[in-house]
Amino acid sequence: MLNKESREVSRGRRHARVRKKVFGTQERPRLNVFKSLKHLYAQIINDENGTTLVAASTQDPAIRDSVTGCNIESAKKVGELIAKKAIEKGIKQVAFDRGGYMYHGRIKALADAAREAGLEF
Repeated sequence: MLNKESREVSRGRRHARVRKKVFGTQERPRLNVFKSLKHLYAQIINDENGTTLVAASTQDPAIRDSVTGCNIESAKKVGELIAKKAIEKGIKQVAFDRGGYMYHGRIKALADAAREAGLEF
């Protein structure tokens, strides 16, 4: 019988592999993405201090009423919101951490919306 890994374990391994290379600094913090079945979360993190500088999600009061679930449209809105909040705090460049997820669908939509709103990565 084959030993099958769960999705979470596989994603954890991919995320650990990415995190070896991606590190957020004061000049270029890390944009981290996490998705659950119902919601999508994005954080901009300074790994030197271990602090979250900016956060946005589908549960954020600014976009909560205009999104339904975790789909591509809501990912675009979260991307725009995280970029807007980051620019207000003076953050223009970030290192993108896709969190072990493949770069397509909701993750790509969030990244593209953040780029269009002014973040560089």
